[in-house]
Amino acid sequence: MKKILLFLFISINCFSQINFDKGYFIDNSNTKIECFIKNVDWLNNPIEFDYKETVNSEQKTITITEVKEFGIYDSSKYIRAVVNMDLSNNELYKLSESKKLEYEEKQAFFKVLIEGNANLYEYVDGNLVKFLYKKNDSEIEQLILKKYKNSDNNIVSNEEYKKQLWLNLKCNNITIKSFKYLKYKKRDLVDFFLKYNKCKNEDYINYEKKKKQDLFNLNVRIGLNNSSLSTSNTISPSTTRYPDFDSQIALRAGIEAEFVMPFNKNKWAVILEPTYQSFKVKGDVSRNSVDYSSIELPIGVRHYMFINENSKIFLNGSYIVDFSNGKALNLEIKTSGNLGFGAGYKRNDKLSLEFRYHTSRDLFFNYRTTFSNYDTVSLIFGYTIF
Repeated sequence: MKKILLFLFISINCFSQINFDKGYFIDNSNTKIECFIKNVDWLNNPIEFDYKETVNSEQKTITITEVKEFGIYDSSKYIRAVVNMDLSNNELYKLSESKKLEYEEKQAFFKVLIEGNANLYEYVDGNLVKFLYKKNDSEIEQLILKKYKNSDNNIVSNEEYKKQLWLNLKCNNITIKSFKYLKYKKRDLVDFFLKYNKCKNEDYINYEKKKKQDLFNLNVRIGLNNSSLSTSNTISPSTTRYPDFDSQIALRAGIEAEFVMPFNKNKWAVILEPTYQSFKVKGDVSRNSVDYSSIELPIGVRHYMFINENSKIFLNGSYIVDFSNGKALNLEIKTSGNLGFGAGYKRNDKLSLEFRYHTSRDLFFNYRTTFSNYDTVSLIFGYTIF
């Protein structure tokens, strides 16, 4: 087990490097420096970033106090600004009981979503998500949405952002309904700002158009399990009554739902993989027989490491819930949960091959004196349907 964990740790350190992509930054003296920026596809707005002056030069770190603007070509752009912002949280369990907007001065690298006659920006800090805008040469201003609880403990929304946009971004092709039903969500606001800039016949840049939209994969997973079973009893040491069973190779078949996280260049995913597996031994007497089958449900996390555009390797770890059926040594099987660790290779986002190690599982979880170790390693072939 320790060797497996060591292998996973070394693999992550060796292969999970994030590319330095061609970009630039503008310093406080308004000098534009061409460079290569470490592209981590930030989930939260960064306060610093790593860069290299050339591909082979030394890595350096530069902070928000030194940079007015930075960007990665054909990918993303950030603008430093100081904005008066209401940072109240709109999460249900964090709602304020005051309708008053509580402004504070915030300096940040605001992420540019749309750039044109009217610009749209985003600020993210964990679960806190705020949008901002600017028209022509005006100052950046927050689009206001505040949810709060009134005196009757009802949830009320201050949707001032609709009024802000109605007063400042009207255009002939945009109806009043477009403002009335506009949601305070990235996709909806991006669409609105695109529509406005098109209506004004202005050139614009959509930094969101290149984002990966395929955030769900359904994979067929078929493979081989090499499993062994050892049994014991704390009262009876008899190896005849409680034997060890040699390893057996059996088919396993499952289907995997993979939910790709929309940050860090889609390197992380949550996986669920219901899988059928079995282990059967016909002994000379029924008490020496095992007839065990189950539906496993691994729930875990996967991390991808890109080799090139067509190839990537991955590591994953899962907690496995086992829905068991059958008997072993004339005892009803009731299994414990266990862990699974895998390493694999994927080609063209279609074909994959994975080696997986499972920690021991106890088939006699509901017995006080009888125990077992069910150990499995798997070789899994995968095909992505969509």
